[in-house]
Amino acid sequence: MFDLSWSELILIGVVALIAIGPKELPGVLRALGHWMGKIRRMAGDFQDQFREAMREAEVADLKRQFDEASAKATAGFTNPLESAQKEVEKAFGTEPSASDPSSSTVATPESTVTTTDPGAIEPSASAPIAEPPPSVVPEPETAGAPMDIKPADVASNEIKPGGSGAA
Repeated sequence: MFDLSWSELILIGVVALIAIGPKELPGVLRALGHWMGKIRRMAGDFQDQFREAMREAEVADLKRQFDEASAKATAGFTNPLESAQKEVEKAFGTEPSASDPSSSTVATPESTVTTTDPGAIEPSASAPIAEPPPSVVPEPETAGAPMDIKPADVASNEIKPGGSGAA
């Protein structure tokens, strides 16, 4: 930083010794050391902040490049579901209504049904509603007898009534 040789440093030390005096020289050197430490810390903090700002600028630049590449990639991509829906509409000759794009009209022989869910299936008056079959719980072979089940019995599918598990 400063181009000082040893002879110049010795000259500065001798002048400081004469000007300040031998009693006060250690206190002055100590204060000078504290000030130099503060200056170095401040310079280090400034360098750290500068490096952090450079990293943030690089990250922002990388993010911008990524966003541009992502926009280019998605610009060429078409949604296959939308294109299939348009092809089906074109094939049947129906167009979605311009006033409400979320509603669709389903024609039935009896009447026209309008729903807000494009994937909904409306029940027809002629379609019966199926009921689930009743659940059947098998009766044990021996009513009232305790069942003794062991892992070996389960593996061989042999469950024997009684307390011992043997027949």
